[in-house]
Amino acid sequence: MNASRGKSACFALLSAFLLSGCNAVKLGVMNHAGPIAASQWRLYSIVAVVLIFVAGPVLLLTPLIAWHYRLSNKHNAFRPNWGFSWTLEGFIWIPPTAIVIGLAFLVWSYTHALDPYRPLVSAQAPLEVQAVGLDWKWLFIEPDQRFAAVNLLVIPVNRPVHISLTSGTVMQSLLIPQLSGQIYAMAGMTTHLNLAASRPGVYRGENTQFNGAGFQNEKFNVVALPPADYDRWVEQARASGHPLDAAAYPALFRQSSPPQPIVFSSIPQDLFQRILVQSTEPRS
Repeated sequence: MNASRGKSACFALLSAFLLSGCNAVKLGVMNHAGPIAASQWRLYSIVAVVLIFVAGPVLLLTPLIAWHYRLSNKHNAFRPNWGFSWTLEGFIWIPPTAIVIGLAFLVWSYTHALDPYRPLVSAQAPLEVQAVGLDWKWLFIEPDQRFAAVNLLVIPVNRPVHISLTSGTVMQSLLIPQLSGQIYAMAGMTTHLNLAASRPGVYRGENTQFNGAGFQNEKFNVVALPPADYDRWVEQARASGHPLDAAAYPALFRQSSPPQPIVFSSIPQDLFQRILVQSTEPRS
């Protein structure tokens, strides 16, 4: 009975591991849904192929050499005293040097092209979003539309999005793998992230910087809608009748992980700047 239970437990753990791997592929950069994530995946793929040529010969030749010079092989004696070989030295030094130089130029160019502060080239003006990391949730403000949401970011498809970030508490890190890279949010400071969604869908975002007991629950959805559907959603959000007023504002800064997104139909003037300044004030 104990052996049967042990096998069942091992099978359950293996199944959970395999399923988590599938989930990582589905929600990760491999299933990219925007130009930034697509460029990141292209870079990862090129580097992976190059590294195969680095690790491949080592992984292939090590067991072959070990087998060839095995103790039982009496026909090929191991003779460590051999002369200098230009061919061997060239094989050892030239390919690795070329790989390092090539990767340096590749990564340098991609690093500048994928700078999170770099605006995306588009005929459309970017959608301005302000993101505030809190314990343990994200507040997304759309200042032009004058509404906000907790743990929910709705954006139009094929339109650049410029996100200004700060933290109302400790340092945090925003990551949306299918749309963009990672960027930190720090109290009293503003960082920036540019992204876009190339197709409709729901994409997972999260905080990747440990910030306490509720860290694992600090996740949110990014919903990319066609422009007409996005406009309708904005109208519905502004008509929801749930303002971010003086009564609701203090609750944002309490440590909590809301089970469902919260949409605020209106927000105070200069809310992002207010949080930015408030986070730098000395606390009693």
